[in-house]
Amino acid sequence: MRLLHLSDLHLGKRVCEFSMLDDQRYILEQILSLLDSSPVDAVLLAGDLYDKPVPPAEAVRLLDWFLTELAARGLPVFAVSGNHDSADRIAFGAQLLAGSRVYVSPVFAAPPAPITLTDEYGPVDIWLLPFLKPAMVRHVWPDAPIESYNDALACVLDHCSPDPARRSVLVAHQFVAGAASCESEEPSVGGIDWVDAALFDKFDYVALGHLHSPQKVGRDTLRYCGTPLKYSFSEASQEKSVTVVELFEKGNIKISQIPLKPLRDMRKLRGTYMEVASREFYREMNTEDYVQITLTDEEDIPEGIQKLRAVYPNLMRLEYDNRRTREDREM
Repeated sequence: MRLLHLSDLHLGKRVCEFSMLDDQRYILEQILSLLDSSPVDAVLLAGDLYDKPVPPAEAVRLLDWFLTELAARGLPVFAVSGNHDSADRIAFGAQLLAGSRVYVSPVFAAPPAPITLTDEYGPVDIWLLPFLKPAMVRHVWPDAPIESYNDALACVLDHCSPDPARRSVLVAHQFVAGAASCESEEPSVGGIDWVDAALFDKFDYVALGHLHSPQKVGRDTLRYCGTPLKYSFSEASQEKSVTVVELFEKGNIKISQIPLKPLRDMRKLRGTYMEVASREFYREMNTEDYVQITLTDEEDIPEGIQKLRAVYPNLMRLEYDNRRTREDREM
């Protein structure tokens, strides 16, 4: 069984006040083309479908279009809400959607029950776990000693009992200790939202969302797929991708990543104003890309951002690295 692992679409996101909707539609169309050329048996959406709990109408229409396209291809979809989503809004119409085999996590009120798919090796149980906070879990088990995110998740997973003889997949949205984060993610103070990777040991594959860099945590089958687009300049050097998980007999899993090519890349440029504005500097790049420019001139360039946008129309951020800024950082 082949599964496509996606997460953190953040539909409706704005980066430095630039709307990413056109870029998001472009990358979703590319993902659909990949599915047409390299079919899968199901799609896992591991949270943060939207960027805000109350998303703009354009973002809602984009997700509606994407889910409709997946359903038209006969693909079951398994989606959970993330920390950026409203669990109530994601769960709206869940019973109707299930009729088209689009399964979304409900507002948390009880431990999840698995949804079963079958292939030539037998059943695969898929469990949907939305983003959880300790207060949500204390509401269901008021007498349980829940003080932290780790306590909350441990309590919920203690009430989930995957059959050890069957293959099991968990779709979840949490911050697992030991994973690497980047600046476009919502920060926590002191790592209070971390959970222990060992909590997931009874699942064969864990499709995680929340962190924007593709990575495994401990074992190969406990994995973040990362965002399909770059959402901060800390991700400029990353190659974005989708993750494909192939389940064979119990214990035999193959994982691969298919690279994605964005409509506009995200780049960091550095040099003097004259260097950055010269044709030789930008000849090899797409000037429509989103850019952050760091100027090394000792004097600030009057109206520098407006002048440079004549060359780089999608200049998002202009910074200086000179004696003045270095002294400011030291102070």
